[in-house]
Amino acid sequence: MAKLTLERLHKRYGELSVVDDVSLSIADGEFLSLLGPSGCGKTTILRMVAGLVDPSGGTIRIGDQDVTQLPPNKREIGLVFQSYALFPHLSVAENVAFGLRRRGVSGNELKERVTSALALVRLSAYGERKPRELSGGQQQRVAIARAVAPRPRVLLFDEPLSNLDAQLRDEMQIELKRLQSQLHLTSVFVTHDQQEALSLSDRVCVLAGGRIQQIATPEDLYHRPANAFIASFIGKPNRLVGDVAERRGVGGVLAVGGFRLPSAQVDAPVGTEVDVIVRQEAVQVHRHPVTDGIPATISLRSFSGAHVQYVVTVAPGVELLAQAPSTGDAASLAPATQVWLDIDPAAVFALPKRETQKRETHA
Repeated sequence: MAKLTLERLHKRYGELSVVDDVSLSIADGEFLSLLGPSGCGKTTILRMVAGLVDPSGGTIRIGDQDVTQLPPNKREIGLVFQSYALFPHLSVAENVAFGLRRRGVSGNELKERVTSALALVRLSAYGERKPRELSGGQQQRVAIARAVAPRPRVLLFDEPLSNLDAQLRDEMQIELKRLQSQLHLTSVFVTHDQQEALSLSDRVCVLAGGRIQQIATPEDLYHRPANAFIASFIGKPNRLVGDVAERRGVGGVLAVGGFRLPSAQVDAPVGTEVDVIVRQEAVQVHRHPVTDGIPATISLRSFSGAHVQYVVTVAPGVELLAQAPSTGDAASLAPATQVWLDIDPAAVFALPKRETQKRETHA
């Protein structure tokens, strides 16, 4: 295990800057996710760390060693691919042994490391099977066993769960969490799925346009976004257009289509037109009037298991998506029903138009 440090890392292809001045320190044993929309630079960063892409500038350190110019096989890095990359003609045990053999491991040590790696991913009984005889989740666990068997200093994950169905993804998230608690390996996990990043990581690094937007714990990222891009990217946003009607310290009141919406974070003067982000999960639906509640009308209802999702009309032409527990008092509201909305001001964000344009340009 070792600390991973990126210092002013950047990558350009001609005039196109894919990664722009990224500096990042990942502690020994930390699990950090690189999260962001397509084209944000997260996979390019991972490939530079792995030695598969040469940086245009900057430094990559593992522990105290500068590995920027080292080939991949000299970096002591394990890489888990999106596509598993298992050899179909080799058994599970032989797949795990492949990287060890290339490093000169043989005999009893080879056998012990393969046995240990398969036990770690709970596949001890599957060593003689071929990859085609395994489920997608089992194949991914073989790929992880192969990556950890050489005892790398840093483990890299390149969107390893994206090829799995929803149930297998959930199961593999639990497996990865369990493995991390056992191994304490310095790990970098690339994903575009915020739920994966939030549930797996010690910290999350959100990127847009090749630049870091925020590095924080999952809790801080969700509850205390550093800027409006984070607020609109994390969670399930309702996107509206309004104006700043009042300022109240760091917050204020937004005028949206005829109704007023308090916000705990407003970074624009009164009268400014803004994009308004309201997280769906922060919109609570009530059958009866509540203090400072916003009157609304149910337009559509959709059952989704643990929650019911509603489309509610709050003003002519203005709709919000809201959630309610599927077993609660507001679980069976029919279209045209009058309701009241309780919206947490901390989950309402005002995004100046100039920032929206910048976000759309770089994301």
